[in-house]
This record gives sequence, structure tokens and C-alpha cells, in this order.
Amino acid sequence: MKMNKLVMATNNANKLREVREILSPLGIKVLSQQEAGANCDPDENGADFSDNAMIKAKAVYEATGLPVIADDSGLCVDALGGRPGVHSARYAPKGQECAKLLGELEGVADEKRTARFRCCIALLTDTERRTFEGKCEGRIGYEERGTNGFGYDPVFMVGDRTMAELSADEKNAISHRGAALRELYTYLKESSGE
Repeated sequence: MKMNKLVMATNNANKLREVREILSPLGIKVLSQQEAGANCDPDENGADFSDNAMIKAKAVYEATGLPVIADDSGLCVDALGGRPGVHSARYAPKGQECAKLLGELEGVADEKRTARFRCCIALLTDTERRTFEGKCEGRIGYEERGTNGFGYDPVFMVGDRTMAELSADEKNAISHRGAALRELYTYLKESSGE
């Protein structure tokens, strides 16, 4: 399956940049849903990341008729029973996610602050319906650090640094979205016969 254009079901500039960086060697032009003319915001009411990614992909595919990728991702914190999970984007008002998370984890010992970012990417074309998953293990720190990230990146520790303290290349190499995108990249490359 050779494709030269696909739509990413997002208008999030950070996600779009990550996707374009990773898929660019395949020569695929990645459009935002706005650039493709898809003005939709479906209700992400799936039971898991895979369901939500496919809900978004389907809505944008129906609006554009072009191959679509959509992702759903979130932070799963062990001490919170896996929360915020699929509700990561709605867990707290925008910009207050880290503060709420740190508040909920106040007094929780370091060894119990384990967490992971999970990502599922759905690919939907006229002949395909697939998902690709990735995760990144870490733990929740005690304060926000770094400026090179968004969402929960400033409190998600990988080793002794937060995701927001990593360069774009370092983050792409280990991130949940990067892992899922590499699976997608491999699939697209192999299915195009390259």
C-alpha cells in the first residue's frame, strides 16, 4: 500500500510535528485535520486508547475520504489505579494537569510513583483498519521541570530527567508516541514495498 498523503486526526501542533518528523523519510505528506478540511471533534467515549483512536480516525476519514491516522494517549499512574488513563486530557483544566497530579500524589513514596505513558495509533484507509501501540515507563517526580514538552511531560521522569527536559530527538527515541509511530512507520514502509 503506497500512499503519498495522509491526515493526522489532530490540530495539536506538537503531535503533528512529532508525526511529521518520524514519517518524513517515507515521503508521506502529513496534513492536520484542519488542513484536510475536516472540522470534526468526535466524542471520545471509548473504553480504552484503541477505541478512542479509532473513533477519531473514523470521523476524520468520513469527512475527508483520505487515509487517516489518529492517536489516543495518556498517562497511567500505578498509585492512582491507572488514572488518569483514557481521561488524561480531561483530568484537569488545561495547564493544571501537573499540579493536580502532584497534589494527588502528595505523600506517596518514590517507589510507588511508577507510571507509564501509553499511546495507540489507529490507521484507517479504504482497505485497512489497524492499530499500533507504544509505551514509555517512568515515574512521577515531585515538581514540574523543563520546557520542551506539553501535558504531563514536566512531571514524568525518565531516569533523572523529565520528558520536558529532553530534546525532541531524545524524546522521540523513547516516547510512547514515538514507539507507536515507529511501528506504524515499519508497517507503512514494508507494505509500500520499499
